[in-house]
Amino acid sequence: MHGNGHLQQIGNSYRQGKKDIDYNENPFIVIWEVTRACQLKCVHCRADAQPVPDPRELTHEEGIKLIDDIYEMNNPMLVFTGGDCMMREDLFELADYAIKKGMRVSITPSATPNVTKEKMEKAKQVGLSRWGFSLDGPTPEIHDRFRGTPGSFELTIEKIKYLNELNMPLQINTVISRYNYDHLEEMAKLVADLKAVMWYIFLLVPTGRGQLNDCITPAEHEKVFRWLYELSKTAPYDIKTTAAQHYRRVVLQQKMREHKIENGEIRYEDTITTDKASMIDGLKRAPKGVNDGNGFVFVSHIGDVMPSGLLPIVCGNVRETPLSKIYRESKVFKDLRQPDNYKGKCGVCEFRYVCGGSRARAYAVTGDYMESEPFCVYIPLAMRKKEMRH
Repeated sequence: MHGNGHLQQIGNSYRQGKKDIDYNENPFIVIWEVTRACQLKCVHCRADAQPVPDPRELTHEEGIKLIDDIYEMNNPMLVFTGGDCMMREDLFELADYAIKKGMRVSITPSATPNVTKEKMEKAKQVGLSRWGFSLDGPTPEIHDRFRGTPGSFELTIEKIKYLNELNMPLQINTVISRYNYDHLEEMAKLVADLKAVMWYIFLLVPTGRGQLNDCITPAEHEKVFRWLYELSKTAPYDIKTTAAQHYRRVVLQQKMREHKIENGEIRYEDTITTDKASMIDGLKRAPKGVNDGNGFVFVSHIGDVMPSGLLPIVCGNVRETPLSKIYRESKVFKDLRQPDNYKGKCGVCEFRYVCGGSRARAYAVTGDYMESEPFCVYIPLAMRKKEMRH
C-alpha cells in the first residue's frame, strides 16, 4: 500500500462526515467575486479593482441561480469576495438565501467606510459564519503603503473592534511579501491581540498589480513555513495558507522529524489529528491539498469561471454553462487535477498530492500552469536518487 515507504499517493477523495468528496466532481470551496468595485488601491490587487461597479456584473437573479448551482455540487464552502463585496447592494439578500439553504458562507470585505456597525449587525443576523479582514502589516506605515490608502490600518482595526464587540468570528488575511517579511513576529502577536480565530496567509503571486520583485525568495518561503509551523503549535488561532501549497510539505516533513520517521511509512492522513496543535493548516475537513482548479474554483463578477482568482484562465461563463459542467469538464481544470502530469520536479515529487505547488504562481512566472512551483527549494526524492545513480 505504501510502496518504498514513500508518502502514500492520496486518492482524489476525502471523508467529510459520511460523505465522500471527490475533487474531480465537486469543489471544497467556491470563491465568488460579487463585484470588482472597491475604494482601495492595493499594490498587489489581483482584480485591478475599479471605483464603481461594472454594469455587466451578474444580476440578483443570476446570483441566486449561481448559488443554487453551487449548492448542488455537494454544498461546498462559499466565500463572497471582491473588489469590495460591500459595494454590492444585494449582498445580504444573497447571503441570506444561501444560508437558509444550509450553506456555510463567509465574506471578505475591504475595510472602508462602507463597513458600518449596522452592516456588521445585519451580517450577524443573517448568520454569516465568518468575516475576513485584510491586515498586511503590524503598523500603519507598512499596511497603508501596501494597501495604497492612507488611514486604512486605523480603519481596519476600528472595524475589527466592532466585530469583537459583536462576538463575530474574525479571520485576518495577510499577504506576505517584501513589504512585511521582516515584521511577521509582530503580525502574529497582533492577530492574537485582535482575537482572530483564523490567520489566513497568502504568499504573493505576481499577477494583477502584484509584481515579481515584491515576492520573497524561495529560501525565505521555506523559513516562513517553518516559522508558521512552530507558531501553529502555540497560537490561539488556526493558520491556513493560500498560494503556499508547499507549506503542507513543510508541515508533513516537520511531523515526520518529530515522530522520527526516517523515510518510514507515513501517510498524509495519519498526520491529521483532532488536537488543534497538530492539525494540518487548521482545517480538519480537507486532508488532501486544495489547489487551483483542484477543490477550488473562482467565479468572477461577470460570471467567468477560473481555477482561482490568481490563475486567470477563463474556462467558461456561468451565464452560458452551469458551474458544475465547467468545473468537471473543462480541459484546464482536468489538467490541474492530474499532479502526475505536472512538469519538472513537481510532477515527480513525492508530495505532489499533498502540495502540488502553487499552480497560479507557476502560471504567473512561466506562463504554463503545469510547470513546477518556481518558489520551492525542495528537491524531490526521485531526483536525488537519480543524482546519486549518476
